[in-house]
Amino acid sequence: MGQEKKQALAATVNIRKMALDLLLEIMENNVFCDKALHTLFEKNSLEKRDRSFLMRLVEGTVERCIEMDYIIDLYSKTQTVKMKPVIRNILRMSVYQIFYMEQVPDSAACNEAVKLTAQRKLHNLKGFVNGVLRAVIRGKESIVYPQESDSRRYLSVRYSVPEWLVEYLIKAYGKEEAEAVFAAFLEERDGVSIRCTTGRFTPEKVIRALEEDHVCVIPGRLFPYAFRISGYSSLPELAAFQKGMFQVQDESSMLVGQVAGIREGDIVIDVCAAPGGKTFHAADILKGSGQVISADLTREKTERIQENCSRLSPGNVTICEQDATVFRKEWAGKADVVIADLPCSGLGVIGKKCDIKYKTKPEDIKALSAIQRQILAVSSEYVKKGGRLVYSTCTIAGEENEENVKWITNNLPFEPVSIEDALPEVLRNRTGAEGYLQVLPNQAGTDGFFLSCFVKK
Repeated sequence: MGQEKKQALAATVNIRKMALDLLLEIMENNVFCDKALHTLFEKNSLEKRDRSFLMRLVEGTVERCIEMDYIIDLYSKTQTVKMKPVIRNILRMSVYQIFYMEQVPDSAACNEAVKLTAQRKLHNLKGFVNGVLRAVIRGKESIVYPQESDSRRYLSVRYSVPEWLVEYLIKAYGKEEAEAVFAAFLEERDGVSIRCTTGRFTPEKVIRALEEDHVCVIPGRLFPYAFRISGYSSLPELAAFQKGMFQVQDESSMLVGQVAGIREGDIVIDVCAAPGGKTFHAADILKGSGQVISADLTREKTERIQENCSRLSPGNVTICEQDATVFRKEWAGKADVVIADLPCSGLGVIGKKCDIKYKTKPEDIKALSAIQRQILAVSSEYVKKGGRLVYSTCTIAGEENEENVKWITNNLPFEPVSIEDALPEVLRNRTGAEGYLQVLPNQAGTDGFFLSCFVKK
């Protein structure tokens, strides 16, 4: 074997070892997938090909974990739940390669799994791992999934969604819509969504700068200042990013700035702002006038806002550390617009953050709804008479969305204001005239998102 081939093989083995370490952190130790990957990339300089392989293997295995466990359990006498965590995750990532990574030969997925088992000093389990994977390979064309008549079990395995969430969304939206949502979670995104910094650059100028760095740019689905980009190694290397010409932001999130009714000279308070997408969108709309007060709970979060602020240089943003549940006297009656994009269950962004579906529990929804109302009660005090409160979440749970609209209307001195005319055409003729909108991830090619708008009486 030539030296180059040996080095390439060693690199691949090392990448799989990294993938296993990450899966153990994410699936066994409750670390968030994006955070685990970010930490690893900070510590390890990987070539673009290795980085892509690692991300695909880790994120794909996490995303399809319930299906992977189902398949493993068909061919293993020991069920996944009773396996050693290391073996469980070696099998998961190997079955994912067999079913979803065509560039990896089945034999390679199996052989590398056995090597990983040996590296972990579990020599006595090499035969078990080899046997299970060989059986999976032989039977992969004839897997029998749960019957569709058992909707909860079928949808759970087919789309790798916990059964409680299947039941929850069927109850909320019906089986057909729920399945469309689950399918949308698994769809591959055509690049990263960005919003142009229109206060300083035209979209045309941003596109030219990106294309000079050989980035693939396609139009967004909702707004003329939104695009999707792909074909680059890392964002910080792009000249357009360094110059603050754009901000990474999903188009659903851009709806907040679009409907908030922000006018030049306004004072805007963004109470849960990190990493700052809505803050800097508001600053753009103000065109350097007025002020945006961008607040969040911890130094870590405000530092993330500051990083973006330093790069984007809006000139009208003030950043501060503030617990949104605690009233800040000097902000009372100060804001023309308060943006309250609040902590939520995150069920709308499962397509982007696949491990949320495993980490969120039914009881979390109720607990988060209570926190949201506490923050809304405090934040409402900052709005001037005649000013606006924009409440939003990145979830699709009714208790955190429509039920909070009713709560605001019944308990705070606000009334809903129509957002219909400010919405993109594709999202009109729904509930915008009533002052709120639930966007499901299968409806506009965006994250699942909820927003509502109120005026202070």
